[in-house]
Amino acid sequence: MTDALTSLDMSTGLRKVAERAKREPAARFHSLAHLIDEELLAGVYQRLRGNAAVGVDGISKEQYGQELQRNLRDLHERLRTKRYRHQPIRRVHIPKEKGRTRPIGISATEDKVVQGALREVLGTIYEQEFLDCSYGFRPGRSAHGAVRALTRAVDEGEANWILEFDIVSFFDSLCRLQLLEMLQRRVADGSILRLVGKCLHVGVLDGEEFTEPSQGTVQGSTLSPLLGNAYLHYVLDLWFTEEVKPRLRGKAALVRYADDGCFTFERQDDAERVMAVLGQRLERFGLKLHPEKTRLLDFRQPLRSRGEGKGSTTFDFLGFCWYWRRTRRGQWTVACKTRRARLARAIQAVYAWCRDHRHLSVKQQHATLTRKVQGHINYFGVNGNMPSLKRFVWKAHWSWFKWLNRRSQRARLTWERYEDLLRALPLPTARIVVSIWKR
Repeated sequence: MTDALTSLDMSTGLRKVAERAKREPAARFHSLAHLIDEELLAGVYQRLRGNAAVGVDGISKEQYGQELQRNLRDLHERLRTKRYRHQPIRRVHIPKEKGRTRPIGISATEDKVVQGALREVLGTIYEQEFLDCSYGFRPGRSAHGAVRALTRAVDEGEANWILEFDIVSFFDSLCRLQLLEMLQRRVADGSILRLVGKCLHVGVLDGEEFTEPSQGTVQGSTLSPLLGNAYLHYVLDLWFTEEVKPRLRGKAALVRYADDGCFTFERQDDAERVMAVLGQRLERFGLKLHPEKTRLLDFRQPLRSRGEGKGSTTFDFLGFCWYWRRTRRGQWTVACKTRRARLARAIQAVYAWCRDHRHLSVKQQHATLTRKVQGHINYFGVNGNMPSLKRFVWKAHWSWFKWLNRRSQRARLTWERYEDLLRALPLPTARIVVSIWKR
């Protein structure tokens, strides 16, 4: 379990809850609703993004904050007297690769405040409950931590066999009734559970179509990542740690980032046993494995005795591709690079942005492009990934140069003039930002 209680700036009441949750892992909390007071609501409001998309009521954070004290007082009174009603969620579709889209729900500003308050109260308990194998949407944890854990498992011989798994439409499929039953293991406060129910049983407005889903929790909701982690904590994490691992013959581990994860095994027979029962386990909770994205693969270090001259087996996780490569001394080592499709999508996104925003001033273009390039480097700048980083940065330069050149038919921008421009307005350079070999 995680050792961190939570941030030092939490209220005294929340800190006491965190301390008790850590001290008494079987305790149930009967009195939590009083912790959602005006001070907590105000703190959640201040942490909302100022440029966040608006919900069905069209009210932005700035507009809501014009009469903040009155609005929060009214909201708190409705919460206290159980008159609060969650507004429908506005659904938008975010483009993905291969022409697909990801549905995202956008809540009204007031509902975001309520979701955030619930997340703080429940998170105070569950951060003491969640296991170390869970990395997604948790304070002090990140995708890089998951990458580091997976790399360490391979280095230590605990990942000779990799079981990749993908859950079909996880957030849309989880069973609400079972989720609430899971929460009741730690939360006995009926007011909090009813409030969670109101955030779950909410209508969705998709264009002009209004629906009321009976299952799942809306992606994009502030509360959904915590609820999803709680669900998979009981469905996967505890099951694997307490029931499965003690019966295995070799070492094994689970690395999970929200609903994305993989199991690692020292032995093939252990991996095959888990793969045989994993689908059945998920089906008990309304979940289904994606047949094309779930596979068991041999990731042992290449050996000549197996007729292997190079490390051909690869697998993807969190936007990275893991593979074996030789060091300068001829030894095999595990490495990871940006997944090919992810790199192509990032390059295309920068190209499209430069094309669509070439009318902006050069300084405006530079400011935004710098943020985009640096954001990519901050995530993918891990040991061994320098070739992919350099390719991305070069393509960003090429895209910017090309579309700056299209701004005018009179004056052509030569590469020499472009380099002069870069001396005044440089773009970030490819570099390693995060060590995935850190112990």
